[in-house]
Amino acid sequence: MRLLVTGGAGFIGSNFIHYWLKNHPSDQIINFDNLTYAGNLENLESVKNSQNYTFTKGDIANAKEVRYAIKNVDVVVNFAAESHVDRSILDPAPFILTNVVGTQILLDVAKEAGVRRFHHVSTDEVYGSLDLNSKEKFREDSPYRPNSPYAASKAASDHLVRAYHATYGFPITVTNCSNNFGPYQFPEKLISLAITNLLEGKKVPVYGDGLYVRDWLYVKDHCAAIDLVLQKGKVGATYCIGVDSAIENIEVVKKILKILDQSPDKIEYVKDRPGHDRRYAIDAAKITKELGWQPKYNFDDALKLTVDWYRKNKSWWQKLKNKQFGKYYQEQYHRR
Repeated sequence: MRLLVTGGAGFIGSNFIHYWLKNHPSDQIINFDNLTYAGNLENLESVKNSQNYTFTKGDIANAKEVRYAIKNVDVVVNFAAESHVDRSILDPAPFILTNVVGTQILLDVAKEAGVRRFHHVSTDEVYGSLDLNSKEKFREDSPYRPNSPYAASKAASDHLVRAYHATYGFPITVTNCSNNFGPYQFPEKLISLAITNLLEGKKVPVYGDGLYVRDWLYVKDHCAAIDLVLQKGKVGATYCIGVDSAIENIEVVKKILKILDQSPDKIEYVKDRPGHDRRYAIDAAKITKELGWQPKYNFDDALKLTVDWYRKNKSWWQKLKNKQFGKYYQEQYHRR
């Protein structure tokens, strides 16, 4: 089988490529990535010479480039997206172009090429925010109520994917996942930023009161879930992927401080971001019941593995926290 993995040089996409080549060694993977700031071919250094792996630079919003890459492809797995809420608040335009227009162009070309399955990777943020004291969780039939430009762009892309199935009978599946963490995550998200800042001797910025709750999914569990959806998932169906690990942001940071043996004075509360969703939580009953998916990693063990990875791979992330990153960091958190 030949897979086109869009956004394969990014965090989740590169982890998925490593996972797939290990677990499906007879398959061929074409990594199609535009290499924006979050795309990094060093993530795939160990497989770059594999006979089963090919990299093609390109933009999903460019139909000509997509047509070149998609020849003889059986399955498209679409990770390509602008994905950072904070950056979407600073500048929404790239999110609309890539996540909405890019998805539409990718769908058109994939339909034209006759691919057997188009799998779209999305987020729980499309469902909006849950009350902090509620026991409610997001499910596949939860209403869409996005609150950030990023979430709105992903919501639009989800609707497009499902519309192509309803209108054209195009064979799609969709997954909406909770917050991912693990190796190769660009050091701008909460966990990767906290770890790398602490390893640099810097403080960790925490928005508002720090009581925002997220459901954390180790990236390797996410990859295994997508595998199951591709192998056994019902065409046209959506599956929510998450684990029962809802935890406040401030508690996540405190766990990282403990692992690194650092003191609480490394926490620095900063002005909250606009439209900050209070709580996310995923009900993964459908994918568990229908496909038999179960996460292999609990949060604490996976967090220790992640901290250890960043400790051992300083050369990977240090070069990413360059002048351009520093400018963004200053603008976002109002500090050097």
